[in-house]
Amino acid sequence: MAHVTAVPVIVILSFFQCKTLFSTSLASGQHKVTDALGLHNVLWITKHDSRIILSWNNNLTKEETEKHTVKYILSYRFFNTTQERKERLQEKKKIIHLELHSGFNAKVKTQLFAKETGEIIKESDWTEFTYKAPPVYIQNLSCIIYNISFFNCTWHIKAEAPEDIQIFSSYKHVGKVFECQQYIKNAKKKNIGCHMKEIYFQPSRKIKLNITARNLRNNSRQLSYYKAFTPQTIEKLNPPINVSFSLENRSIKIHWKPPPTIGSASNKCFLYQVKITDLKIVNVTEQNYKYPFHKPAKRCTAQVRAKKEICIRNKIWSEWSEPVFIHNEKTVDVLLLSLTLFCLLMFLGGLLMHACKRYRCLEFISMPVPRPSANIKTWLADETHHQMEMYSEVTAGIPEENRDGAIQQQKCLKDSGLEDL
Repeated sequence: MAHVTAVPVIVILSFFQCKTLFSTSLASGQHKVTDALGLHNVLWITKHDSRIILSWNNNLTKEETEKHTVKYILSYRFFNTTQERKERLQEKKKIIHLELHSGFNAKVKTQLFAKETGEIIKESDWTEFTYKAPPVYIQNLSCIIYNISFFNCTWHIKAEAPEDIQIFSSYKHVGKVFECQQYIKNAKKKNIGCHMKEIYFQPSRKIKLNITARNLRNNSRQLSYYKAFTPQTIEKLNPPINVSFSLENRSIKIHWKPPPTIGSASNKCFLYQVKITDLKIVNVTEQNYKYPFHKPAKRCTAQVRAKKEICIRNKIWSEWSEPVFIHNEKTVDVLLLSLTLFCLLMFLGGLLMHACKRYRCLEFISMPVPRPSANIKTWLADETHHQMEMYSEVTAGIPEENRDGAIQQQKCLKDSGLEDL
């Protein structure tokens, strides 16, 4: 009976012994946990800019490492995040890029596997480690490359940042450091972004962005944050070019060409989306899209946009291309034709009115017929009087017996209108 009760006592004492060792290691700055099988893990860090090299060691003998397969499970989570990252490693170190995080919690476990069967033989308990970095005063950092040679980065300054803090930026690419060309400022004249142009990137080489928070009152006090980008992953492409369509039997085929890019322009690198009026957006990997055409009552439009998906993953879509109007070439848009004719007639009418006004055509058309002047009337009266005198002289020289005949003849001529001849 005494032997039976001794086992729980030994287990309890062993538990308290392990707890004491763990508490002592916390106080000394080295987190060491010993499991029931005797594995020990020790963690430490080496800092280099924004890179934290987390290393660990154990008390495995050379014979154990040669006889078994040793693997490590690393789990870590940055402060103010919920995502826990877990990896299985064979090396006894891990480079953690701190970027804009103010620290992390990490834990490591050692596992031994049989080389023949791959079964786990033993493992240690978790060894935990916490790293607290200097405060970070910016958030929501975002960078984008567009028009091939334009580079923009923006960020927000946290509310708890000191009033005298100013933010500066530069980037390193292909071994060269470039300072910001033009800062974007907020209402308080704080730098919240950087705009650069005529920048030429090598797509396979990373951009290392350096953000420095500097105290304007004390220039010696500054904090630096780093973030690396692969150029093609932050490139916003221009819309596809040469978008057109053709009618083939009862189908419409839309064609386009890929936009220029800083990386590979191979056809297999691009993913396209086609948007047609009243239809769902479709994903296309080729440089054309074909769909049935049923003579719609109204015309529709087609637009295309692009991003890189196959060669390298990019989440940024380009803008939509200019709309292309699709219609049956055998049909005529009566409304458009009527509007065109109306505009043409209005133009010709206006041109005619301008010409008439310039050359005074209306003045000649509307000019009134002039009435005879007083001089003409006087002349006509004198002419009549002169003719009467001549008549009197003629009749005076005619014998009396023939005078009546002459008078009668003169009367006939007058009645027939031949007197004036």
